Amino acid sequence: MASRKRLLIDIRPLSESPPFRRLWAGSTLSWIGSSMTTFAVTLQVFEITRSTFAVGAIGIARMVPMLTIGLLGGSLADAVDRRRLVLITTSCLAVVSAVLAAQAFAGMRLVWLLYGLVAVQSALSAVNSPARQTFVPRLLPPGQLAAGLALNRLSFQVMLIAGPAVAGLITAATGGLQACYLVDTISFAAALYGIAGLPAMPPQAGTTKPGPRAVAEGIGFIARSQVLAGAFLTDLSATVFGLPVALFPAINAERFGGSASTLGLLTAAIGVGGLVSSVFSGPVGHISRQGLAMLAVASVWGAAFAGFALAPSLWLALALLALAGAADTFTVVFRSAIVQSVTPDRFRGRVLAADYVVGAGGGEIGNLEAGAVGSLTSPAIAALSGGLAAMAGAIVISAARPAFAAYRRQSADEDQRGAAESAVAISA
Repeated sequence: MASRKRLLIDIRPLSESPPFRRLWAGSTLSWIGSSMTTFAVTLQVFEITRSTFAVGAIGIARMVPMLTIGLLGGSLADAVDRRRLVLITTSCLAVVSAVLAAQAFAGMRLVWLLYGLVAVQSALSAVNSPARQTFVPRLLPPGQLAAGLALNRLSFQVMLIAGPAVAGLITAATGGLQACYLVDTISFAAALYGIAGLPAMPPQAGTTKPGPRAVAEGIGFIARSQVLAGAFLTDLSATVFGLPVALFPAINAERFGGSASTLGLLTAAIGVGGLVSSVFSGPVGHISRQGLAMLAVASVWGAAFAGFALAPSLWLALALLALAGAADTFTVVFRSAIVQSVTPDRFRGRVLAADYVVGAGGGEIGNLEAGAVGSLTSPAIAALSGGLAAMAGAIVISAARPAFAAYRRQSADEDQRGAAESAVAISA
């Protein structure tokens, strides 16, 4: 029984921290609602235009504000009360969802309006998400940090699977997308409930005013820390080289018959693997060599996609994609735990903003890279070379950033001495 408990996800943060429990529950419900809106916007743009290019342009509407505002939003999170900032941005996100619902109920067919609302939504999220992530170290003791991050990852995996599935069922049952937008708008009540019960989180003394100078300080802090730089480079290497989702339609058509249902299975397999690994993430909190562990699972991620490129059967392909999803979950949890532990609180907003940009932007660049290589060679070669490059990247980063490979999770006693002292020791 004891070994089974160690294997399953550690739920102590939910049972021992009521503020974290409320935040986690509210965020999970709201994320599912937001996933339904993502589904609805994609489908609405396609129904209006019947153009795959127009659907792809939704990604541009998200990427531009995220990249331009994300880092500045991190400097703002370090300079103001983070709880108040998240309350304001969450309320604004609820208003955007309400406007999306209103235009759907009004029967508008304005693609430019949808792009504009998606861009505003992305800009608000680029401020909201990093600031929200700073709550976890404030609400949990150091020994439960990895467990709390694993629970957040579990919520993310549930969102990936449940959001589109529920949205599809609601759309089919009601004959329209209006209900998806409406459910998302209502779900923000749960998010606001979770945030409202948190204590005030004012900035630490001596924090730089938000702006370009503060952003530059944050980037400089990351560059000086081999541990942080190693974590970000490992994630970028894995997602830029080893994320061939853009190749799925072509590989499905060439090897597995081209059925839409099969394509859905390929996409869902990654999420299912991530969900299963989240449930069985108990051992993550007991691994001390977190840098080496992140490099190892990033290599597994690349190897799984390289195997997928050569898989002769659908079931083997699905199994390898599920393995990639499992590796992705562990990579994200290790990266988040390292970033939260190494970063002093006065830099946390800016570093987590960079983490958000790296995590979200790397996947988009990876799809672009995979599509470009696939068009020049073949989809299989693109997936294989990308997976091998991700594995090679982990080896190169291990050699170039030895402090990252050697990084060990600090003990609770060491963590209690203060994040600033820890950061100095690591940089040295």
